[in-house]
Amino acid sequence: MRFTDDTEDALGFVVALVNTEPRASASGDDELSTVDQLDWLLEEHSYSGRRDGDETELDEVRAVRTRLRRFWTLTRDGAAAQVNRLLKETKATPQLVRHDQLDWHIHATEPDAPLAQRMEVEAALAFVDVIRGNALDQLRRCEADGCDGVFVDLSRNGSKRFCSLRCGNRMNVSAYRERQSEQAEVADEPTPEQSAG
Repeated sequence: MRFTDDTEDALGFVVALVNTEPRASASGDDELSTVDQLDWLLEEHSYSGRRDGDETELDEVRAVRTRLRRFWTLTRDGAAAQVNRLLKETKATPQLVRHDQLDWHIHATEPDAPLAQRMEVEAALAFVDVIRGNALDQLRRCEADGCDGVFVDLSRNGSKRFCSLRCGNRMNVSAYRERQSEQAEVADEPTPEQSAG
């Protein structure tokens, strides 16, 4: 299923945010442990609105990261309940806005609302589209060994298996080495003629 551009952008941001956790990050470290790392993430995704740039904001965003990861484990009904809870708690008021180079899209908080709150609301609005489109199966976990990354499968045939090219390459190399090892074992086995001799 294809989503609107703002939904895809919001889902892409949620994936990037969740994948900063140590068990999902490329480095294996918490890639959201400093205010500078948060600033980089926000710039990378052209995140607009208020930024306090302090440790309190960073802690709040890390808490949001944990809550948003849960969407990859929820049923459709569970996801709907979580979205409703988020929208109710934040008193979200959907409205069409246009800013920067972006055309009309939905926001449900004011630009000066706390960053963590805006993140949760924007994610909730994106998950509304996922739930309404019955597309929760597009929220996937990486199949690479040792990776707990997440992604949204927007491929045409819905066959994406890994959160990143890095994980895909790592698993392909591992499968290749395993095949090579099996072929070497077969080559080392004695033939019936050698066994009889």
